[in-house]
Amino acid sequence: MAIWIPYFIAIPIGAAFFIPLVSRHLRWAPDVLGNLVMLVLAGLSLLTFGQNAVYHMGAWQTPIGIDLRLDGLASLLLISINLIGLTSSFYSVAYMRQYTSKLRYYSLFLLMVAGMNGVVLAADLFNLYIFVELASIASYALVAFGCEHEELEAAFKYLILGSLATLFALIGISLIYGLTGSLNMAQVAGRLASTPSSTALLFALALLCTGFALKSALVPFHAWLPYAHPSAPAPISAMLSGVLIKAIGIYVLARLLFNVFGLTPLLQTVLQTLGVLSMVVGVLLAIGQWDMKRLFAYHSISQIGYVVLGLSLATPLGLIGALYHLFNHSIFKSLLFLNAGAVEYATGTRELRKLGGLRRLLPVTATTSLVGSLSIAGIPPFNGFWSKLIIIIACVQAEHYWLAGAAVFVSFMTLASFLKVQKYAFLETAKEKLQLLSKVPFSMGAAMVFLALMCLLTSLLVLTGLTHPFLITPAAEALQKGILVM
Repeated sequence: MAIWIPYFIAIPIGAAFFIPLVSRHLRWAPDVLGNLVMLVLAGLSLLTFGQNAVYHMGAWQTPIGIDLRLDGLASLLLISINLIGLTSSFYSVAYMRQYTSKLRYYSLFLLMVAGMNGVVLAADLFNLYIFVELASIASYALVAFGCEHEELEAAFKYLILGSLATLFALIGISLIYGLTGSLNMAQVAGRLASTPSSTALLFALALLCTGFALKSALVPFHAWLPYAHPSAPAPISAMLSGVLIKAIGIYVLARLLFNVFGLTPLLQTVLQTLGVLSMVVGVLLAIGQWDMKRLFAYHSISQIGYVVLGLSLATPLGLIGALYHLFNHSIFKSLLFLNAGAVEYATGTRELRKLGGLRRLLPVTATTSLVGSLSIAGIPPFNGFWSKLIIIIACVQAEHYWLAGAAVFVSFMTLASFLKVQKYAFLETAKEKLQLLSKVPFSMGAAMVFLALMCLLTSLLVLTGLTHPFLITPAAEALQKGILVM
């Protein structure tokens, strides 16, 4: 598998520059090439399951050369990124006809995917930073892709806070290099294990945690997300909420805290605080929203809180619950944003008070939206129920009963919020006469149906055992083993 690792980065970057060269004369090229690239990447990502490998760039051995590392955690993220990327890309075929310059859209889309894949595979801190920047810069442009006032304002806020986050990360990485003389994560981990704690080390850790908490949109670092995610085109909203904040935020935090620095009781307390704050604040802010995409954006903050809560427990069951919920959230939240895009595409609005009766007018969108709503609310037998249940059981086992209570409370509030969405958008008769501007095209409907089926199919991962779900266990073991070794 090692020889295939660099293709996760090389293929999308190469295609991102190739598409503009041929698209000026072949109008169908962006759609065909973009989706073909994502299909190849999705297939490759599935082949990584159960694989562990290290690729030495240019055959230069560690620590002289640049390494790309594949393990269970990297495999889980690669599968999430590229499957959601393929679905969003296929959805874009019809949806992005509303916008200009598909060739630029697909180029930016593939650069964002390359950046996320690179972050997941990077084995050294500097290249991790480079790939975070690549994914971030592409996402800034994609948020502003509509070039309307709302999009440009949201992209500007996202750019400022995102740049601040990467600045913190870069300073932290520089301090780590000064303290250890290395950027390779395995080497840094080994040297930090034998280095006494110092003010400089704690400052570097604080900078890194702050930077990537900003990228994760954890409360109180969440201010950019409710603007950026609703303003982006629907398939980009799905990518941002479904995989981007996980790949360049949560994944990096988990990798650094578990595999480089080592999780201490103080860091556990910090993660628990951030997780609970994000869960509760996110859901309370969401329940009062009437813009469908903005409501979903606040729920991204809340659901990421579940993931961080599971990670903070640092128990085998807590890690499994956290990573399972991370994977599940990428599916059902991407589905919900695609649903919102379909509603806006067909009706011209996403304001819940202006909608109604869409179950009859948009049956595919309504049915898949119901599946996504039940999944995020944690209703059995959908996937969100199992991952939330595992996190709650892990909290009880660790004797953090109040954390378990908070998780149950947030789940009930999430259900209430999505009952509101179902009532006003799909069930209740519209207060004003609502006419469809256009029908939802096949590619958009097929993408939503696929993700709705995934909400059911991924619940079957627990058939191998509630405490050892298929696909998730190798990822959790990568964190459980602690400090990276060469």
